Amino acid sequence: MGVPSRLKPSLDWLVIAAPIAALLQVRGGSAAWVFVLSCLGIIPAARWLGISTEHIASRTTAGIGGLLNATFGNAAELIIALVGLHAGLPDLVKASITGSIIGNLLLVLGGSCLWGGLKHHRMHFNVAGISAYSSMLFLAAAALLLPAAVAVAVPAAVDVQRNLSLELSVILILVYLASLLFSLRTHRRLFEEQPESATPPTTVAPSAVTEPAHATATWSMGRSLVTMLAATAVLGILAEWMVGSVHVAAATLGMSSLFVGVIIVSMVGNAAEHSSALLFARRNRMDLAMAIAIGSSIQIALLVAPLLVFASYWLAPQPLDLLFSGPEILAIVLAVLVTEQVIRDGETHWLEGVQLLSVYVVLAFLFHALPDGPGAGHAPDAAGSHPLPAEHHAARSGP
Repeated sequence: MGVPSRLKPSLDWLVIAAPIAALLQVRGGSAAWVFVLSCLGIIPAARWLGISTEHIASRTTAGIGGLLNATFGNAAELIIALVGLHAGLPDLVKASITGSIIGNLLLVLGGSCLWGGLKHHRMHFNVAGISAYSSMLFLAAAALLLPAAVAVAVPAAVDVQRNLSLELSVILILVYLASLLFSLRTHRRLFEEQPESATPPTTVAPSAVTEPAHATATWSMGRSLVTMLAATAVLGILAEWMVGSVHVAAATLGMSSLFVGVIIVSMVGNAAEHSSALLFARRNRMDLAMAIAIGSSIQIALLVAPLLVFASYWLAPQPLDLLFSGPEILAIVLAVLVTEQVIRDGETHWLEGVQLLSVYVVLAFLFHALPDGPGAGHAPDAAGSHPLPAEHHAARSGP
């Protein structure tokens, strides 16, 4: 007798963390536990947001459906970042942007290559379309290098950094919109799914990611919208609790704010991309798995980050710039270069997944080893940095 589906291990079991976090928050419990439980509660909320989006997307055209999936797949990261902006934590926001980019490229894509490669000897994908993604990644990395170069040439030039960040944000959004026109209209055939060698040479649009990966029957539009709104509301509440307790939690757990933002926060926000990409890779549909992982990184760099710059002028105590720390820029450039090596030949296997995951683990050790403060790489306080409070440094220097 098989195990009932409701009793099988599932990320949905983590939903119990949300009411426990609420109880601790109301009663003034441990901030570290509020942080941990909020992170755990965000994972199923992000998953259900992704599921509801897939069902809504399945009722639209292929192009619109793919765009909906990509956009709402990053909704968790965007909500967390907006809460961080409102709380006046620009370093945490920029760290979460870095973590989302490298997390999708190394962790999500690496996990997909490994999980799919353990079942399939070799997995092929459309190298023409994926190469276009690669060029966009290099553009994103170059755009993030420019503010750092200006900071070296003109130290503590706050106005210069903010003006440059606004100008770059406009350019990045325009390039992202142009890429949508390219992939959805003018060169749509480049992004058609690579047919398997054992099947006839039929083509499937890459936005077939609109196929609900978590259910067999399509939900009604009403059920999908209610689920989406409920998941978004839960995400917003848990994100506020998580951001509000991040400093004390980092001190208690012996972690730097950079590590928390790059690794912990981004990993929590990427839960939706993880599940969908792994499922498609297991089905030997690497075009879709790569479209999720690489496309999500592109959208974070070219759309979400610029939107956060604009939003900071209304939400944050002071505007957000695109001046990332040296280790963050190094991590992004390395992730882009390693990903380029993996996708250049049009096929992948489990060993390449191990290699991508290994780079992610090495970078995680790097960020964990870095201390807080200007020495960790962010701009000095005069340029808008918000180091952790003194009690955090005291906690890290203790026995």
